[in-house]
Amino acid sequence: MNLSKEECLKFVKENDVRFIRLQFTDIYGRMKNIAITDKQLANAFQNGVMFDGSAVAGFSGIESSDMFLFPDPSTFSIIPWRPQQGKVARIICDIKNHDGSQFEGDPRYILKRTIKKAQDLGYTFQVGPECEFFMFYNDDEGQPTTITHDSASYCDLAPIDLGENTRREICIVLEEMGFEIETSHHETAAGQHEIDFRYTDALTAADSIMTFKMVVKIIAQRNGLHATFMPKPLPGVNGSGMHINMSLTKDGVNLFSGGQTESDISVSAKQFAAGLLDHIKGITAIANPLINSYKRLQPGFEAPVHIAWSHMNRSPLLRVPAPRGEGTRLELRSPDPSCNPYFTLALLLEAGLDGLNRNLSLPDPVNVNIYTLTAEQEENLKLERLPSNLLFALEEMKKDPLIQSTLGSHAFNKYLAAKVLEWEDYDNSVHAWEIEKYLKAY
Repeated sequence: MNLSKEECLKFVKENDVRFIRLQFTDIYGRMKNIAITDKQLANAFQNGVMFDGSAVAGFSGIESSDMFLFPDPSTFSIIPWRPQQGKVARIICDIKNHDGSQFEGDPRYILKRTIKKAQDLGYTFQVGPECEFFMFYNDDEGQPTTITHDSASYCDLAPIDLGENTRREICIVLEEMGFEIETSHHETAAGQHEIDFRYTDALTAADSIMTFKMVVKIIAQRNGLHATFMPKPLPGVNGSGMHINMSLTKDGVNLFSGGQTESDISVSAKQFAAGLLDHIKGITAIANPLINSYKRLQPGFEAPVHIAWSHMNRSPLLRVPAPRGEGTRLELRSPDPSCNPYFTLALLLEAGLDGLNRNLSLPDPVNVNIYTLTAEQEENLKLERLPSNLLFALEEMKKDPLIQSTLGSHAFNKYLAAKVLEWEDYDNSVHAWEIEKYLKAY
């Protein structure tokens, strides 16, 4: 709706809104919320709503735990699936410390700070995410399984695509919340789906990704299914990615546009792309944050493995899709939907700006199917690979100063420490595969 505070208060009063969910995101990209009644909204705008920051992973210590949510009225939206008599709304919030200062670890603030840096240079960062997810059956106790609800493949129709009705309902709810849905379809793996929404500015895109994930899970649940954004829930099939389409504009003009032919992209586009490739190893720990993320980034499953770019070729990490002119964009294919979108978009923008600032050169495009290269061909092309697991990605993250300067020391250190513990927990566990493989044999 993009309301002001006054317009928001007026709308609440005139439209029987009785309950407001104040939403925010932790450093792992998980949505949180505190609910207030309509009578408390004016005070929330003025003074914020206090919460215990020490109870939110990566926020504050118990010795300084009082933190405050300040609602951003431009994100106000009615929640369509809640009662229409005594409506429920949501507002996305910014986070401040008890003394009124900005909380430096707020993911939304970190993205806003990077956007401001770009704006001061005259740039607007435009983003279009492509979000994939799986839907599975629940068991008799309501717990999710990994049993898919259909056997469909890419762009199949009902009755093979049994998720069609749920996907349609998700799109309708999102449009009622202000989204402009461009396309939705069944993806390659059984039970896998994709919904794409309109290109927009980076902050709106990050907010939209968080809202999208909430809506998908709730509507799936209402239809007796479990939706998951886990990158690789099933072995032997494609995982779920979140391709990021991006462009940079100045004075309303797309700076990536260079002409109408396939090879025509601007110098700015090449420098921005070079910045992405230069920093992608460190960014991977943020854009692919789970141990499971690296089960998706394997050869043979349509996910990128090599650090390379091309034009319409879908096998490299970064590609330039077919549209030219004002539609020219870069598509980064490595991020997955489990990532914190605020952190991820901030890092992609900073990496691109660094490429522009340093006038980085883009290597030659790789115009062959990288998935089918032999080890010798890969070596001849001098292709580097993305980190193959979370531990290696964290090591790359620590080596790249741009990651820490973008996230700030608080978020960087909290995230790094938590992910190191996550890896150690995984590494010290005995997994079912090991028991099956070794228990009898040895």
